[in-house]
Amino acid sequence: MTQESKIKEQHLEKLTIKKLQEIAAELPHERAIHDMKKEELIAFIKQAKGIKDEASAHKHKHKGKIKMAKPELKAKIRELKKLRLQALETKEGAKALTLRYHIARLKKQSRRMP
Repeated sequence: MTQESKIKEQHLEKLTIKKLQEIAAELPHERAIHDMKKEELIAFIKQAKGIKDEASAHKHKHKGKIKMAKPELKAKIRELKKLRLQALETKEGAKALTLRYHIARLKKQSRRMP
């Protein structure tokens, strides 16, 4: 990835939705631009201009956030439930409690997904 495309990519992240819509309007498109969210607009512009999305994937790694698909989330919830049951059986209350909170957070995340 060239230095110029990295700068453009960082530049897109800082722009407002209005500015992104103006840029996207200049590109050929099939979908309604005004219905897109900021992340969708950025992805659309990058795809249209041929900018690779590798650097943004690295950014998410540093934040510690991993985007999972809904089936992966459900599998993780099932795994954590098993671990929680084991913790309850071995009388590890603190571990069971933290697992319960983690499970609840993942459930909320899965409900927000389409």
